Amino acid sequence: MLRKITLQSTLWIFALLQLFPLIWLINYSFLNSGEFFGSAILKWPKKLAWDNYMNAFTYGSVPKFLLNSLFITTSAILAAAVLSLMLGYAFTRMEWKLRGLFMAFIMLGMIVPIHATLLPNFTLFNWLNLLDNPLTLILPYIAFSLPISVLIMSGFLGTIPRSIEESAVIDGCTIYGVIFRIMMPMTKPALATVCIMNFISWWNEFIMANTFLMSEKFKTLPFSIMKFAGQYSSNYGAQFAVMTMIALPTIIIYLLFTEQMSRGITAGAVKG
Repeated sequence: MLRKITLQSTLWIFALLQLFPLIWLINYSFLNSGEFFGSAILKWPKKLAWDNYMNAFTYGSVPKFLLNSLFITTSAILAAAVLSLMLGYAFTRMEWKLRGLFMAFIMLGMIVPIHATLLPNFTLFNWLNLLDNPLTLILPYIAFSLPISVLIMSGFLGTIPRSIEESAVIDGCTIYGVIFRIMMPMTKPALATVCIMNFISWWNEFIMANTFLMSEKFKTLPFSIMKFAGQYSSNYGAQFAVMTMIALPTIIIYLLFTEQMSRGITAGAVKG
């Protein structure tokens, strides 16, 4: 009994420590500018400053930047999901030379930090006249999503009996029909896992967006924070409000699909 209580207490403490940054973020998003300075870690505002969220929507261009983020992130994760399904099928079902070499080459992408490619990507996109274009984010996001996505899809596809697709081929189904009509519905847990993981990775990415995007037309949601950072003063309340709005979609999606992610990741661990 004592062991169980100790274990549960320890888990609760770790859970609270993990939740504290989110609580702190939401707490500071309701503070007025004069209430930020002091020794207290958490401060209960005298009056909830809803103006911080109003300013974020009006002066921070949140609606426009939100649509840009949705377009770029959705395009990247959908393309990565389809490509990972096709590549996973090619690696697990098709017999061809250098299959292992190409698989290893793609897996090497997991050890390369995406921001290590900033300079070569900038040079390449500048040469192609693609700077200040959503493709400068969508293409790298897809490329760096593929290694882990292909790994998850390959593991999941390995658990599906070959007899299913063999029956489809006998009935006259083409290779693309097998992939998109037979395999895609059966790999929904893995596809959902891939999409959620990639969404969490790219939703609030800022360094590449700040490097490749210049005009207001294509800027993403994290740029709203910079709207309230001045040379001599900053609107901290509005900045915390924007950060809260950036964090909430990721948190909600993760909480809703935690079980789905666990099933998708672990499905390929045991074959047969």
